[in-house]
Amino acid sequence: MKKFLYTLIFTFLLGALFTGVALAQGNNPPTDDEVNAVAHKLYCPVCESTPLDVCPTEACHDWRELIRTMLAEGKTEDEIIKHFEEQYGARVLAEPPKEGFYWLVYLLPPAVILAGAVVLFRSLKEWTKPKAAAPVSGGAGGASSSSAEKDEYVTRLEEELKKQK
Repeated sequence: MKKFLYTLIFTFLLGALFTGVALAQGNNPPTDDEVNAVAHKLYCPVCESTPLDVCPTEACHDWRELIRTMLAEGKTEDEIIKHFEEQYGARVLAEPPKEGFYWLVYLLPPAVILAGAVVLFRSLKEWTKPKAAAPVSGGAGGASSSSAEKDEYVTRLEEELKKQK
């Protein structure tokens, strides 16, 4: 009977131990897709212009594992991103914050495009406008004397052609 009692107690303790392990694992660890969804919003602090979710370096692998751990602890995506920003600065963010100096990133490109469109529109308008005849330099007397010379030449030419017939 003692043996049966010991077996029963051992089985009960063993069952309680495995139930505790099963309950602890009841919170499924974050999937790769969940980790990559957060990592996609961050850039590798070591590599230049490489998103954290596709960077092949060992450091990025470690950072993705840190993201996995933080997600398992119940931290939100914003908390994780804020942690990386505090550790490595705003350069790790895929989208710069909309505050302070970073507003230029959002305002400058549309302003440059708009200014370029205005310049292009005015240039096209100027190119398609017919040009007015430019006045001949040399004053009014020079213009009338030139046409008088041409008329005299044409008259003389016509007279000589008539004489030759």
